Amino acid sequence: MPADGFRDLMSRFPSGVTVVTARGPGGEPVGMTCSSIASVCTDPPTLLVCLRSDSATLAAVRTGTFGVNMLDRDARDMSELFSARDVDRFSAVSWEPSPAGVPWLPDCSAAMAECRVRATHAVGDHTVVLGEVAHTVTSERPPLLYGMRRYARWPDGPGHGDEPAVADASPPKRKAVRADGVRKRSA
Repeated sequence: MPADGFRDLMSRFPSGVTVVTARGPGGEPVGMTCSSIASVCTDPPTLLVCLRSDSATLAAVRTGTFGVNMLDRDARDMSELFSARDVDRFSAVSWEPSPAGVPWLPDCSAAMAECRVRATHAVGDHTVVLGEVAHTVTSERPPLLYGMRRYARWPDGPGHGDEPAVADASPPKRKAVRADGVRKRSA
């Protein structure tokens, strides 16, 4: 499967946007934007994040504790800041330590979690990190969303968008990609 075809596939799965944070070897805060996150189980409460294997954030996460900051719908600038390379990210944002001391971003997060690393597994150029959730803080602010290679805001309305969207009655034309990477049109 060509990488472009896979990226196109995954862009069709919108998700929330997080910043994964930890403390570096000298105690300095490190972090990176991450939209590869999922709930694993509730007993024990466990989530997973996927981080670039060559990242300073993953190196810090491997020390045992990390934070997951689920960005609120007004935090696109924070997502972009934490996805930029070679930037002193924490000089541009206010943060506070979680109970175990990992950086939390309360001013731009809809929710925050402190996690203990339970396992890691390398896959290609990324590493899957399983984290047992030790502490959480949530707010009423709606989340920032990302899909189809663009940001979106949770809709306003009763219950902050709890109402289902009305779908178009006619299904869209779909693109199919064969294993050899050739696109074909199908209805």
